[in-house]
Amino acid sequence: MISRRRFLLGSGAFVLAMSTDNLFARQDFFPLWPEEPPGGGGPAGALRISSNGSWSNIVSPGIQRFQPEVPNGRAVLIAAGGGYRWIGMGREGWPVARWLAAKGYTAYVLSYRLPGERWQDGNLVSLQDAQRAIRLVRSMERSVHLLGFSAGGHLLGMAAARPGYSAYPPQDALDELTPKADSVGLIYPVITLEAPYTHTNTHLSLVGNHPSPAEEASWSVQNYVTRAYPPLFMAQAADDTTASPENSAIMHDTCRRMGVPVQMIRISKGGHGFGLGKVGTPAALWDEAYAVWLAAR
Repeated sequence: MISRRRFLLGSGAFVLAMSTDNLFARQDFFPLWPEEPPGGGGPAGALRISSNGSWSNIVSPGIQRFQPEVPNGRAVLIAAGGGYRWIGMGREGWPVARWLAAKGYTAYVLSYRLPGERWQDGNLVSLQDAQRAIRLVRSMERSVHLLGFSAGGHLLGMAAARPGYSAYPPQDALDELTPKADSVGLIYPVITLEAPYTHTNTHLSLVGNHPSPAEEASWSVQNYVTRAYPPLFMAQAADDTTASPENSAIMHDTCRRMGVPVQMIRISKGGHGFGLGKVGTPAALWDEAYAVWLAAR
């Protein structure tokens, strides 16, 4: 049973989201945890939504489901970015979910806890939520494909690489499911926290100002890739100064070395955080390439 407090907080997040964007249709919101999230703690008060649709003060993590008119029987779990300081729903999460739903996919947008919001489990909380979300979607759908942007790419990339890692104690029967993905899409992702790629908000949020090399390595996705990693799609712009294109190059090369199928879309110009990309720009090309790739999975 989900506590009344968690249900109301989750429902409140959903209502706020609907008031922010009147294009929402056929959706619902599922809190991730039946009671308090693992470890407890966290922020108080209402969900915060910025003028561009970014979320913070995540009291009740959950997934928003976007249902297509004619479902194709496949699901995509989306994690927007924001350096683990906020979640870019307006630019990445919601537009991508609507686009996928229009193509027949049931899209789930993850609102995950942020490490800097006073949760007792600190930098583990986002990974806990990602694992729980994969399990929850898996319990409702026959396939689970992951699509992450920026820090959301780091999060889902890490979750896909470590399905056997127990980020939290089992809460209920749902946690008997292995949080395994069928494919992974990473769009301008943060992959490595190791030097010299230490300037990102992802790095600051997860390991702080003065981490050891071992701490940086422990939060670098490429260090957990094995032959069992799901098929991977990547896209990144050459002029991205937030998440260096070397992130995608490192992940691409690691997957190739491990024998993991990987497709890489290199975009000439687009910077960082372009979401679906503005029509007519190079950054607007990755989505249809991803759609073709995903249809073959």
